[in-house]
Amino acid sequence: MNHWLKPPSFVGFHRQWVSVLLAAGFCAAGSVAQAQSTDTLAKVKAAGAITMGVRDSSGALSYTLGNGVYTGYHVELCNAIIANVEKAVGKKLEVKYQVVTSQNRLPLVQNGTVDIECGSTTNNATRQRDVAFLNTAYVEEVRTAVRADSGINSIAQLAGKNVVTTTGTTSVQLLRKHERADGINFNEIFGKDHADSFLLLESGRADAFVMDGQILAGNIALSKNPANFKITGEVLSVEPIAIMVRKDDPAFKKIGDDTIAAMAKSGELAKLYDKWFMQAIPPKGQRLNLAANENTRQAWASPNDKPAEAYQKK
Repeated sequence: MNHWLKPPSFVGFHRQWVSVLLAAGFCAAGSVAQAQSTDTLAKVKAAGAITMGVRDSSGALSYTLGNGVYTGYHVELCNAIIANVEKAVGKKLEVKYQVVTSQNRLPLVQNGTVDIECGSTTNNATRQRDVAFLNTAYVEEVRTAVRADSGINSIAQLAGKNVVTTTGTTSVQLLRKHERADGINFNEIFGKDHADSFLLLESGRADAFVMDGQILAGNIALSKNPANFKITGEVLSVEPIAIMVRKDDPAFKKIGDDTIAAMAKSGELAKLYDKWFMQAIPPKGQRLNLAANENTRQAWASPNDKPAEAYQKK
């Protein structure tokens, strides 16, 4: 009875409909997986551990003392945040350290390798498309370090010189865009990390190192002969430096934001800043002597996660 057989057109329709249902199922599963991947509180509670992204040589914000020990202003601030995360999940968490670089820090936050990145990352509009930033606790001034006997005191004197910055950072781009750099041609070279960039300056292979002022000050303070270097007075840019977390995870971000806001209100944040930027720091007991600038104090007074673009000249 051939007329009772499903016609080819119906079979085709049936197969197409099954395909649509399967595709919808895969999309739903993908959405669930994505939701789970951004639920950091659930992730760390289940694992019993949280991974902090740290830097080897990001000045007083984040650096290593050796033997797997990391410290700094942002590292200590992240420890305070993690203490509140532990309260939220109701258990003590093992803190694991993951060293990040300027090149891999964003993808490691995005893919879940790092839960909270406590280094020296500029919060800007482009990066906000991929990650979230906590309230700003430090506003940086990008400047230039040179050898004290170089005679270099301004951007105009960088013509024909070798200028180093760290791969994956925005510093040389800022230098090129600076109004005083118009018509100034210099040779751009890169260090793989901040310590490598400073080594290029220290060894004479670079004439200037363009970077966040506190990173410059930190590397100078920890160098063999700090008196051999200086930071020029010209400010290339003002940038909010903030702690990174995964995007679209409001519960986790709120704990971080609330922690920073509470510490700012109580004065604890100012004391923490003084500890790392005005007092002697390990391992050599050097002082950076970088008083909090006005932009940093304003960020403490009115906690926010505004990107660097909000700080630019209008």
